[in-house]
Amino acid sequence: MILGEIKIVRKEEAKEWHEDDELCHLYREDESMVFGTSYLGPGEIGAVDPGHARGKEVFFCAQGKVIVEFSKEKIELNKGDAVIIPENEPHKLINKFNEPTFIVWSLAPPDK
Repeated sequence: MILGEIKIVRKEEAKEWHEDDELCHLYREDESMVFGTSYLGPGEIGAVDPGHARGKEVFFCAQGKVIVEFSKEKIELNKGDAVIIPENEPHKLINKFNEPTFIVWSLAPPDK
């Protein structure tokens, strides 16, 4: 049984934008999920994401370390750590460390 077509999305094909210092790439966005990455160099800070009304977001730290600042607390993610962000929770990424940070993230279901 074939469930769907396999699709490769090359980095050059991903939508690219900045949220303050945070370099973002969007690889997939459809009715079921949003999937992308974020990069912060040493000392860089991303913009505040106000949160998402109907989905949970997952951040996975693939490289480096990062501070994730929420409305009431800050947590540190190290390489290999993940955090699940509840609906409507504002957050931003802060790299106060001496090495680059690479975050893989997904939101499901996406906001309309």
